[in-house]
Parts: sequence; structure tokens; C-alpha cells
Amino acid sequence: MANSQSLHAPLLVELLVEELPPKALSKLGQAFAQGVFAQLQSQGLIVAQAVLKSYASPRRLGVHIDHVLSQAPARQVQHKLMPVAVGLDNQGQATPALLKKLTALGFDDSMVTQLQRVGEGKSEVLVLDQTVSGVDLVQGLQQAIEQALAKLPIPKVMSYQLEQGCELPGWSSVSFVRPAHGLVALHGDQVVPVQALGLQAGRATQGHRFEAACNPVLIAHADAYADTLRTDGAVIADFAQRRANIVHQLNAAATKVGGGVRPIEDDALLDEVTSLVERPNVLVCEFEKQFLGVPQECLILTMKANQKYFPLLDTSGKLTHQFLVVSNITPDDACAVIGGNERVVRPRLADAKFFYDQDRKKTLDARVAGLDKVVYHNKLGTQGERMQRVCAIAQSIGLQMGGKALADKASLAARLAKTDLLTDMVGEFPELQGIMGQYYARHDGHSEEIAQAIADHYKPRFAGDELPAHDVGTAVALADKLETLVGMFGIGNLPTGDKDPFALRRHALGVIRMLIEKQWPLAVSPLIVMVYGVFGGKLSQSVDDVRKELLDFFSERLLGLYKDSGASIHAVLAAEGFDLWSDIPRRLEAVSAFAALPESPALAAANKRIGNILKKAGEVDAHVNPALFGEAAEKDLYAVMQKLLPQSEAQFEVGDYTASLQTLAALRAPVDAFFEGVMVNADEMDLRLNRQGLLKMLHVAMNRVADLSRLAA
Repeated sequence: MANSQSLHAPLLVELLVEELPPKALSKLGQAFAQGVFAQLQSQGLIVAQAVLKSYASPRRLGVHIDHVLSQAPARQVQHKLMPVAVGLDNQGQATPALLKKLTALGFDDSMVTQLQRVGEGKSEVLVLDQTVSGVDLVQGLQQAIEQALAKLPIPKVMSYQLEQGCELPGWSSVSFVRPAHGLVALHGDQVVPVQALGLQAGRATQGHRFEAACNPVLIAHADAYADTLRTDGAVIADFAQRRANIVHQLNAAATKVGGGVRPIEDDALLDEVTSLVERPNVLVCEFEKQFLGVPQECLILTMKANQKYFPLLDTSGKLTHQFLVVSNITPDDACAVIGGNERVVRPRLADAKFFYDQDRKKTLDARVAGLDKVVYHNKLGTQGERMQRVCAIAQSIGLQMGGKALADKASLAARLAKTDLLTDMVGEFPELQGIMGQYYARHDGHSEEIAQAIADHYKPRFAGDELPAHDVGTAVALADKLETLVGMFGIGNLPTGDKDPFALRRHALGVIRMLIEKQWPLAVSPLIVMVYGVFGGKLSQSVDDVRKELLDFFSERLLGLYKDSGASIHAVLAAEGFDLWSDIPRRLEAVSAFAALPESPALAAANKRIGNILKKAGEVDAHVNPALFGEAAEKDLYAVMQKLLPQSEAQFEVGDYTASLQTLAALRAPVDAFFEGVMVNADEMDLRLNRQGLLKMLHVAMNRVADLSRLAA
């Protein structure tokens, strides 16, 4: 570290380990690099313009920082000691308490003359300014590595024994995600003598297990790391570069196959495969065409999940009999590798074909009775009981949205929707639930609407997922999600923190999206009450409690979904009696247009004032007697209301919310005049009640589209 050029040089740290968990590799690499960087930065060892680069391959975690100091600059530290009255006596001499404090900080009594007074009067304190030498890189990097390793997001650690020489008897164990075998730490071309996980840092690492040009691979300089590993070690250490290389090879291989085929797009699979290879080599393989008679979802899933292969799709999205393998070796003759992968995949596909053939020997209708033997929840009964509830809910929703025809179809689809859970294929691949039910329903002779609804009733499965394609699927999807939500809230099984085992948040968002995007005018409160009723006494919470808690739960999701709408969504949801979420987009548009009017701020403030008056008044009847009007301002306001309120109400009733609010904008002047010239809470009881009634009429009219007081500053 004495080399002058190392004063300001790039830093490299690499931890060589056994194969890391592929699904966690990218996150581990980033966390390790960011952890080291943050620690060095906090110690003043990194200059402002420094750039961080992380490396992650199956056998290594690395970090490169281009500007790192060999020693941090000195810094000023101010020690706040104690009040002057405590530290100095009447003659200005140091008290025993002050001397003891200085000794504890490592100073002697000669430092008393360097103390400064800060503040005034009783708040005056003694302080000592000290110049502290900056930490050197060896000490700082040692701490940075230890802290970074301690904070790695490792779901499960393993313990292993350190290799020890004869001169070190006994056992010593280390805990880490995988056994570590090497540590590289270079500052420029100099080794930084740090330790980690029982390893001493050097400049030697290991390349590819089978294809490295030499082992060990010696890193001459921190900046030479990636190039040296690529040339001497046959390793692409950069995760992003390795991923891009795989994408390029996949597309090139598909182009070579011809016919417009393309590899399936799956970012999670691509990340996992990138985490499994250090030097990717894409090869084209194939399987027997007879397997294409099995639903392609089954074949694709088994190839992706079990073998990490990339299936090839034709121009219409249909599976072909060819697939791509990302190998970690590049032999001169790849026939053995290709043949081995083709032999491995064949039994997997044969299993899928066997399951598919066996499942079709029994109809979905014949499996319905089997749902009674499957426990859904110990407080809510079996899957058979749940199916009966979903059928009843779907039928009720169907009646409201499409009459008896839709109700009958929705009920049938709901009856069959969960039966594929009892099939061998779904037992092997739970991800295919719903999808296999669709195929089996078609095989049994059910209509396409019923088959599609069985697949669609799980939608939306995740944020941004597509909604059910048709009304039957939408009705069953709503029924399925509402049954889960009401049931779980009804037994007090609410999500807490990040724990949501029944995906209630996702179900709530699904209900919201379907009602809004499908424009289904179903009032939510009556829906919850109807769903509660199908449980027949199984729920421990009252219907009112479930309705209130669930509406609040929905409101949280709605506020998150429309967070960009600001106060407008709060105003819409606060509208009295509002329960029709299909209206939300139009109401938000209306509120946004109203908020842009020059009359908006004054009317919003007036509306808030009216709300406060009525709240204090208690129960107020929205009725007035014009004969009791004594002030010109209240007569004028009533006259304008008589003209505008019926017009605004008519526009509201036909759903023209924007026009309804804009009509009310003309009330600004008479409302302002009313509050300037009329005492609402008059001493005479009849006058007070009459004026409160006038304000009640106005308040009801102004808050039908949204609670406009929420727009007030």
C-alpha cells in the first residue's frame, strides 16, 4: 500500500464461492457491491465522482469502484463536553468533572486551554475541536466487507468447516450462503491485506471449472478484472453482459432454425439461466412431434420449470418441437450435449402426456363430488362447500348483469371451476389450475364460454394482468374473489404487514379493476351483504363489521390505484352514499374539470364551512319555508337554487357529472353573499332551522358527485 499511485486508484473486491442460489444471485451481487460502497463512502474513502460496478456469476460476487483513496482525509470533530457552570469553577479553573471527561476522551488537562464556549447564559457549554486522521483503506475495507456480508439478503445460511493446517489444531466453522474459497482485494495493482470468512485476500481467483485457460487466474490490476476473467478464465463476470449475451445467442439460434420461430419471452427464466452459467453457449434441441398433442402450456411449463429450457414458438405463438438450451460448456462437437438434453426432456414430456391422457378419462362433472373431500379452511369448510357458495354468488351477479341466461352459465362455470384441482396434471403443476380446466371442459363438450370462464376466473392473477375476456368469466371471477374476501374478513383472518397468505390485497384489486374497467354497475355494499348471506352462519364477525372493514380495505386499494388523482379521488370516495365504482373514472373527470374553474376554491371552502355548520347542528331537515326568509341574500340564494338544482340533478341522473358540477359553479356569488349578509344561527329557532335547512339542501346537491370540501385548501 506504500505505492504512491495507490493514493487514488480503482478498487476491486471479489469473493469466490461455490455455486450460489440462482434465483438470488442478481440481488446478492447488487447488495454486496452497494454494501461495500456505502461503507467506504461513509468513511470518506470514496471520492464524489466514483462509479460503482457490481459483478455476479454462479461462483463469485464482485465489486469495482473506480476512485478510492488509500486513506481518508482528516476531518474536524467537535466534542460537546458539558455546561460551563459544571466544567469551570468560579475562578475559571477546570473542575474534576471536566478533567474526568477529557481523560475519558483520551486528552490530558493541557487541553483545557483549547476549550471554547458556545451559547449564552445558562445554555453556554464547553466544546473541544479536534482534527481526526482519516481511516486507512485496509482498516476501512475490512469493516466494509464485514458489514456488507452481514447485511446480505441471505434467506438461509449454511455452516462449513474452514480448511486448516497442521499447525492450527481443532475445528473452526463459518456461516455463509455457500462455502467461500477465495478473496481478491486490489487497490490499483496492490493487494489490500484484508480478511473475510476465514480467507486472506490476494490477487488469485478461479476461472471456469472446465474451460479456463489457466487456473488460478491472476488479476494484475483492479481495472483488468473483467477482461482477465474473460480471456484467462473463460468467465463473463458481469451479470448484465452475460444476460445480454444469452439473449443475443437465443435470437441468433432461433433465426438459424428459420420459419420465423422465436424463443419464449420469460425474464424470470432468463435471469435464472444467467445465474447458472459463467460462459453461455446456446444449442438447438428437439423432441418428438407426438408430444405436441399435449396442451402447450404443460410442455412449456415442464421445459421451463424443470429443465430451464427456452421453448421455440412459431409466428402464431404455437409451440414447436424444438427448444433452446443454454449450456455452460462449449465443446468442439456439441452432439453429446444436445443428445443428453433431448434424452433428459423426453421423460418429462412423456409424464405430461400421461397425465393429460389419464385426466381426460374422467369428466369435470364427475370430479365435482371429490371437492367435498378437500379441506379449504377449517372454519369455512371444504372446497365443495366453497364451490356451492361461489355458485350462488355467481348466479346472483349473473342475474343482475345479464338475466337468467348469464346466471345459469355463471353458475355452471363456477361449479366446474375448481374441479381441475383434483387432476393429475394440476397436482404435478399447480400453476396450470384453470388452464387445464379449460382444456378438459372443451374435451367434455362444454361451450367455449364455460371453458374460457374456468380459465379466466383466476384473473387478474397479478398487477397488470388481463381481465376475464367475457361476462361469464367476469361473473365467476368476481364471485370467487368476493367469497374469499368476505369469508376471510368474516372469520377475522385479515392480512398483516407483508403477510397475506390468501392474497386478499390482490383479490381486492381484482374486484376493483373488474367493476371499473368492465363498467359493471354493481353497488359494492349490497354485494358484500349478499355474499355474507351465502355463508349461512359460518362467519364469526357481524355483517356490519365485515362490510365496514372490507369497504375500508377496498378504499385503501382505490386510493393507491388512483394516487395520481390527488384530492379528487378522496373527494369522490367521500361522496355520501357513493357505492358504484364503475362511476369513478367519470366522477374523477368531473371533479378535475370543476377544480379548474375559477369558482372552485370559493365553493369548496364554502362547502367545507357548510359541512361544519351542519355537523354542529346535528340532524337537519333539508326543507325550507320561503315565507321565513328575511334577508335579501337568503332569498336570492334560494331563488338561484330553485333554478339550478333541478338542472344539476337532471344532469347527474343521466351520468353527466361534469355538467352537473359546472352548473353548480354559478352558485358562487349568491353563496358568498349569503355568508356575508346572513347569520345562520339566529336567535329565533324558526329562522335558524330554516336557514340550516337551506344549507342542507345546498350541501346535498353540491356533494352528490363528490365531497367538494375535500378540494378546499
